[in-house]
Amino acid sequence: MAKIPQLAPQSIQCIGFIGVGVMGEPMCRHLATKSKLEVLAYDLDQEPLERLAAFGVKAASMAQISQQADLIFLSLPSGEIVAKVVYAAGGLLEAGRVGQIVVDLSTSPFDTTQNLATAFAAKGVFFADAPVMRTRAAAEAGTLAVPVGATPELYALLEPYIQMFATDVRHAGKAGSGQVVKILNNMVVYETVLALSEARAIGVRAGVDPETLFAALAAGSADSFALRNQGLKAIVPQEFPERAFPVTYARKDLSYAVALAEQVGVNATGAKNLVACFDQAIAAGHGAKYAPAISLLFEKGKFD
Repeated sequence: MAKIPQLAPQSIQCIGFIGVGVMGEPMCRHLATKSKLEVLAYDLDQEPLERLAAFGVKAASMAQISQQADLIFLSLPSGEIVAKVVYAAGGLLEAGRVGQIVVDLSTSPFDTTQNLATAFAAKGVFFADAPVMRTRAAAEAGTLAVPVGATPELYALLEPYIQMFATDVRHAGKAGSGQVVKILNNMVVYETVLALSEARAIGVRAGVDPETLFAALAAGSADSFALRNQGLKAIVPQEFPERAFPVTYARKDLSYAVALAEQVGVNATGAKNLVACFDQAIAAGHGAKYAPAISLLFEKGKFD
């Protein structure tokens, strides 16, 4: 195993960012405008790279990022894609150098994250998982919430950088802990979304206006972030745009929650039921829509 040097904040002169999609683009922009460091970015889609160029971000290959960046952020659609970027020939693991730092902002499975931490440590590379929570609007505003899995020393170094795009940054524990928090956050949110979808359908069929119903719920003990955001803004008006957090992504995150529950010996019946609901929504053609679109199936009476 390579000997890991002391962390040195002043040694970070170049930031790399791999994956500048819906969430990654604004995070990369915040880093470029606030860090005052050189920022290199890679994505398969050229459009966000062209927009980021106006803020000083330079388009680069993954190989160039591996070679030049001292701190590399990943913001990718799944843990499976993160693993490909890391383990591929010429990928981040093979090209990594002693003292380099890699931070996974994606939502990845707990065991994948633990394996990444072990593999990077063997190369002398620092690794942290820092999956982002909250919405695309929060990413644009720089007000994300981020639980971080890392050693205390690495967390202390990373916190100022993460605060460039997040207002609530929390040390969750050792590597993998950030993913546990993020996965369970999404499990709780979307199990609540499922309850809200059922409530709307039942209320409407019983003759209650959905706006009246949800306003009353928000004033009572059923109030929640999910009700005020996914509920009032999507489920009540039945508006589920694409290019938001889609059903397919929510289904992926809930599958991670079920897998984590099985690993620790918990029978997560609610999460399993929700995965089945997402599967039905995808089969009905709603996979690309904003995840509360599971409400559409209840409205049409298509759930078994």
